[in-house]
Amino acid sequence: MTPRLDLLKKSCFTGAMHQTDTETVLRAASLRVTGPRVAVLEAVEAHPHSDASAVLQVARARLGAVSNQAVYDVLNALTGAGLLRRIEPEGSPARYERRVGDNHHHVICRRCGAISDVDCATGATPCLEGSDDHGFVVDEVEVTYWGMCPACQEA
Repeated sequence: MTPRLDLLKKSCFTGAMHQTDTETVLRAASLRVTGPRVAVLEAVEAHPHSDASAVLQVARARLGAVSNQAVYDVLNALTGAGLLRRIEPEGSPARYERRVGDNHHHVICRRCGAISDVDCATGATPCLEGSDDHGFVVDEVEVTYWGMCPACQEA
């Protein structure tokens, strides 16, 4: 066996044995590990509050080719599995983030659309107990703060 072929086999074997955090997260959610799923999950991790179009650009940069439909399907699958949170600010396309399972809110700039996370000011889940839940079992509350970000204030 040539040294080059031997090195190639070793690197392929080592690569097959290595499992990234993203792959571990997908498997823990009982999802198959695919290139588009890894690319989308890592894109949202790197760029929180991205819309599907921005996620598509990052995924294409990584994979070379991926269809719009594939990215939308992956976003839906990852959201359904609880790995992504979908937020839908008024007047904006849906946005996605990896921060799930906590009671945080968002502040959105009215001018440029920048979004930042806002931790709950008075505890872990104070908003889950409204004055009248009308018989619903409330498991999530979304609070959105609207205003103008520092960059737009300066402009």
